[in-house]
Amino acid sequence: MTTFIDQIKGKIIKKLKPEKVLVIDNSNLHTKHKSFDPTKYHIKLIIKSEKLKKMTKINAHKEIFFILDYEIKNNIHALEIEIR
Repeated sequence: MTTFIDQIKGKIIKKLKPEKVLVIDNSNLHTKHKSFDPTKYHIKLIIKSEKLKKMTKINAHKEIFFILDYEIKNNIHALEIEIR
């Protein structure tokens, strides 16, 4: 069975072909927040990608947001991106 985290990782790999990608679910760190929604994820992406490193930070983030558009609109509350 494919998890939501696996789906995100698969989409990033398919579209960007990064050297490495790590998707971390940090939702458990936010359970005490007033606006916490257990149906939404707090995700951290760590991506090693020469393609993204050549872009401006804004354009690299736009690229990731475009790839994960559906997930951001429906399943992700917060997305932290680290490009290496």
